Amino acid sequence: MTDVAFYHLQRLPLEHVLPKLLEKTLQAGKRAVVVAGSEERVEALNALLWTYEPDSWLPHGSSRDGNAERQPIWLTTKDEVPNGATFLFLTDGATSDSLAAFDRCFDLFDGNDESAVAAARGRWSACKQAGHNLTYWQQTAAGKWERKA
Repeated sequence: MTDVAFYHLQRLPLEHVLPKLLEKTLQAGKRAVVVAGSEERVEALNALLWTYEPDSWLPHGSSRDGNAERQPIWLTTKDEVPNGATFLFLTDGATSDSLAAFDRCFDLFDGNDESAVAAARGRWSACKQAGHNLTYWQQTAAGKWERKA
């Protein structure tokens, strides 16, 4: 089964957390698919991954860029894996019917939005029922991650 990690974003926004997790993904020699809730979010993430730090960038692409099979990080709104990724990042409440095809899944949700938290609880229950290995991470006051479950 897939290792599914739920990231409860309370102190730092997705735009700060996602690039760091993607850096670690690439450092581990893995490929990733990032599923966003809208094309506008895909474009915002596309720009972010070029500019999130002055001395860094993450190699990535989206349908607008093409050549999916050559992209270590693929940004999309679809439930697809055109780049052979083994890591899946779900944002904006996105879901996937293909969780079992991945080694790891990262479900990042806005902990300051009650509806996003409720939806994440529903995804947690569905993943648990499907037999996936679940972990829950919450940001501490210092901005670090603490495993809660």
